[in-house]
Amino acid sequence: MAFTAQDVKTLREMTNVGMMDCKKALQATDGDMDKAVDWLREKGLAKAAKKADRVAAEGMAYAAVIDGVGVAVEVNCETDFCAKSDLFVAFVKDIAKVVATENPADVEALRASKYPGSSLTVAEILPEKVMSIGENLQLRRFVRFPENTSVAYVHAGGTHGVLVNLAVEGGIDATEIGKNVAMQIAAMSPKFWDKALVPQDDIDHEMQVQLALMENDEKMASKPAAVKEKIAAGKLNAYYKENCLLQQDFVRSDLFQGSVEGYIADAAKKLGGSVKFLNAVHYVMGEGIEKKEDDFAAEVASMIK
Repeated sequence: MAFTAQDVKTLREMTNVGMMDCKKALQATDGDMDKAVDWLREKGLAKAAKKADRVAAEGMAYAAVIDGVGVAVEVNCETDFCAKSDLFVAFVKDIAKVVATENPADVEALRASKYPGSSLTVAEILPEKVMSIGENLQLRRFVRFPENTSVAYVHAGGTHGVLVNLAVEGGIDATEIGKNVAMQIAAMSPKFWDKALVPQDDIDHEMQVQLALMENDEKMASKPAAVKEKIAAGKLNAYYKENCLLQQDFVRSDLFQGSVEGYIADAAKKLGGSVKFLNAVHYVMGEGIEKKEDDFAAEVASMIK
């Protein structure tokens, strides 16, 4: 029995299994849709499709430098136990390799890229990984820094993945500088990298807050408006110090007392070169994903009825 591309699409929608496996199933069953579903179930692939409905809110935020290319990825699974397994960690590292070597434009392009050590694409091998790992897996996001000097930092086994990109001159090794800056980012989660990047709307809002504070202060309320404006402008430095990476106090006070910007310049000078912070990415695992709250007692009760 012949089958069409629409049949492959229909089978995919019925089972949530990849296109290539659906095509193989229809080829093996001469286009019989019911038998194709059974074929996929017998191969264990349909089971993988059922897992795709589960919320994948755990996982790993990972960063690495691969052949000079900086990469950060987040891959999600269902449980913390899975996130710590060797199979899952190896899968995440393979995804990072794909990003580094294939330079995909987005997640869909990543899924269409060739998986390391295989003739299959990431999308085609994903159901196999779901089966072997035992949980729903989601490729959430990635970034790639192909130029300049990148330094990666992974905190607590993958709760935070930070990738810092630096311009380095003078032939120095800036790895330690980059790692310390990455650790600062993981610890302090700055909203902006530099005060020059703060949107004017945010600055205006902060000015309004400071002016309102003075209006509600008996000692300040009577001061001229121009004076209040000047004081409020001065207060912006405190805002920058709290929210902007380069203006923050460097947390490793044992190494340097001052701002992160000051630390970078000082550390580079001691090494005989110069380092300029260019960019960074900070992935927090599961950030923004709505987790399903399970009633464990009810689940156990339902199993023993």
